Amino acid sequence: MANVLSEKLINFEAFDRVIGRIPDLVDVELPTVETPTEEISGAGIAGAIESPTLGHVSPMGCTLKFRNPNPEQLKLMAPGTHRIEVRGSQQRYDASAGEYTTRPLKYVMDCVPKSSPLGTLAPGAGQETTIEFAVHYLKIFVSGKAYLEIDPKNYVYVADGVDVQASVRSDLGL
Repeated sequence: MANVLSEKLINFEAFDRVIGRIPDLVDVELPTVETPTEEISGAGIAGAIESPTLGHVSPMGCTLKFRNPNPEQLKLMAPGTHRIEVRGSQQRYDASAGEYTTRPLKYVMDCVPKSSPLGTLAPGAGQETTIEFAVHYLKIFVSGKAYLEIDPKNYVYVADGVDVQASVRSDLGL
């Protein structure tokens, strides 16, 4: 069996479906996927447990950080949904073969701007502006294969090919 280590992200680029490549990005803070839970206790349970709600997620967000404002960034502040794709190249090391390889990653997000700190003005320094988004849709690809798709508005939660919400949509007549 090969001992392949995922070492690091070599680099990434981000794209918006309308403006194309998003220039001057410093980094992207990706969404946190969190399942809402409720504490369950009572007869039949020795104590209490946290019960996740099947296929539901807490609100997700992402943040794009820029060195300085630019026209493309300012267009991302427009109200409405932006389809943002973040594409990366991950460095991997195959210890058995002694070789480096790469693997593509892609994050597709439907985002709505919610906050835009414009940074600080200081001579000889970048402004470090950011845009914070609410994420309403998320799909993650590794080597071209979709591993996670979350679309709360349409009762979609697919993890590694398993449609977790299929029975819920059926139960609701959707």
